[in-house]
Amino acid sequence: MSEHVIIYTDGACRGNPGPGGWGALLRSGTRVLELSGAERATTNNRMELMGAIQALEALKQPSQVTLFTDSQYVQKGISEWLVGWIARGWRTAGKTPVKNADLWQRLQAAEAPHEVAWRWVKGHSGVPENEAVDRLANLAIDVLLGG
Repeated sequence: MSEHVIIYTDGACRGNPGPGGWGALLRSGTRVLELSGAERATTNNRMELMGAIQALEALKQPSQVTLFTDSQYVQKGISEWLVGWIARGWRTAGKTPVKNADLWQRLQAAEAPHEVAWRWVKGHSGVPENEAVDRLANLAIDVLLGG
């Protein structure tokens, strides 16, 4: 692992489902990269996942990563639930198909080359980087909607 990267990610949705956006902030040393994107018809959980996916996919080499998300769905999903879902053939403990399995699989692949520590941060609690990625996600929705 060559470098340590701090990542903050967030997702937002106007209506659930509805138009949604994601944002990511990556910091390594003095370098900072901001990423964002949006989709017309999506859910908040899908946008939360996309923020993490896009951030990890942006890394050019295997890295040591601390990734902060305000989504317990993302943090617990990747840290706790994923192993069981895979063991059950992408089914929940209740035997129903895992929602967003396509993105969970993509997140798993994006995480694989890296050593990632997943951290939950309370949203809208004044953490500057978390507020910044929230703004990026919402700005991406505004741009998508022509506002």
